[in-house]
Amino acid sequence: MPVPSELLEELLAKPVGPALTGREAQERDYTRKIEVNGSTASIEVAIPIENVEDDTALSFLAAEGLDPTDWEVTGFRRSEWESGDELKTSVRFTYKRSEKPLRAPLPLDEIFDGLADYTPIYDRPTGSYGFLVLVGDMQFGKIDGDGVEGTLHRTVECLNLAADWLDRYREIFDIGHVHIAWLGDHVEGFVSQGGANTWRTQLTLNEQIRLTRRVMLHSLKTFAPMAEKVSLAAVPGNHGEAVRFGGTGLTRYDDSHDTEALIAVADAAAMLPEAFGHVDFFVPDTDELIVMTEVAGTKVAHHHGHKWRPGKHFDWWSGQAFNRDSAMHVADLLVSGHLHHRHIEQDGSRLFIGTPAMESDSTWFRHNTGTGGAPGLIVAITKDGHTPIEHMIAAEGVGN
Repeated sequence: MPVPSELLEELLAKPVGPALTGREAQERDYTRKIEVNGSTASIEVAIPIENVEDDTALSFLAAEGLDPTDWEVTGFRRSEWESGDELKTSVRFTYKRSEKPLRAPLPLDEIFDGLADYTPIYDRPTGSYGFLVLVGDMQFGKIDGDGVEGTLHRTVECLNLAADWLDRYREIFDIGHVHIAWLGDHVEGFVSQGGANTWRTQLTLNEQIRLTRRVMLHSLKTFAPMAEKVSLAAVPGNHGEAVRFGGTGLTRYDDSHDTEALIAVADAAAMLPEAFGHVDFFVPDTDELIVMTEVAGTKVAHHHGHKWRPGKHFDWWSGQAFNRDSAMHVADLLVSGHLHHRHIEQDGSRLFIGTPAMESDSTWFRHNTGTGGAPGLIVAITKDGHTPIEHMIAAEGVGN
């Protein structure tokens, strides 16, 4: 005998209140029962059937403090039973949440209209020191924390603040090279956890990439006038992977939206050699994850940070350095993102800098650990293999 769909729904649901024992056998003297389970809901009310009208189902939602515009009615059931000499009736409505965007589409082009307002104009000074700007984990598209708008404005504000700090640092150091490191996971993407993050991602993939590209372009326009030599590097993050097969397989390790966004900026800059001819762009070689570049005599290795366990960065570094074909054995500084919190550690002459995320919060991480976000970027001074910790600044909490 087929199982009634209403009974199956009741057996699979997780009731909000205590379950009733022997439900069919006892008298139903309640007046209302409501159950809400994620995207579905049900309301059962003991009323005469003649009192049920077209708007009754939605009026019950409003009476329970729910917004009727967020729900659609999916089912109706009438029940009758005898209580002594009296015939009683009840009605049961089932609902599902309406499918609609989590937020209104962002006016992306309008947001970026204001970026041209901040363009420091300096002569391009020379000098022997390098100035590092380390940016990671914007994860544009994610709804966590203050969402896309918060992450966008925080990123722009932090880049502008870094430009102001460069001007102040010049009172102490002769800085001739500015290097901006884009350390991966700049888009939320749709491949992480086998696509399980899709519902919590409010922008299309093209919109996520567009934001990344335009923020990188803003950094180029901001810092290009500020030093004789300027460079930008980008590495692939796990969220930025372009394709995954079966949840884990991929095309090549360098096939990444995080790096392709910077390649597009480099193509645009190449068309304006008078303004950007002194700017270099770096992404990993084919099927690689690391970018190695030299900034004012310091050999800087860039990696997103998803290939080692938390706290095991030096173990990973030493393993890479054991391979004579790897440039990691000559690196003075390793910079990464991925773990979303600032982590600076020194081992002899080698230094590791893990950047905070630019997104304000990871709800998953907070639920698992209780720890919220401390978003921002890191700036540092470097020269000849030495990056002094005492001259680092972490722009944490900006825009919160």
